[in-house]
Amino acid sequence: MSTQTKTPVARKRTLEHAIVSREEWVKTRKELLKKEKEFTRQRDELSRQRRALPWVKVEKPYVFDAPHGKKTFADLFDGRSQLIIYHFMLAPGWKEGCEKS
Repeated sequence: MSTQTKTPVARKRTLEHAIVSREEWVKTRKELLKKEKEFTRQRDELSRQRRALPWVKVEKPYVFDAPHGKKTFADLFDGRSQLIIYHFMLAPGWKEGCEKS
């Protein structure tokens, strides 16, 4: 796309964006990579802390609509120690589920 066909906003963004040598780009990229690695370490630590949160005993008798009828939590576990739950949001009157779920 030539400068003449760009919109004024697109042209301004292009002109404001720094253009540097490969060496400068590599230096800047390595600095950013250090920050990205630190962010990853922090996210990993936060995830570890989340997994270490104490549990709450579920005492309410929840009943779920399952493919083969009503099921309690114990029924869903079916003798297993862990259960994976997928959260799906569907409001009354919706024809499709929520895209963000």
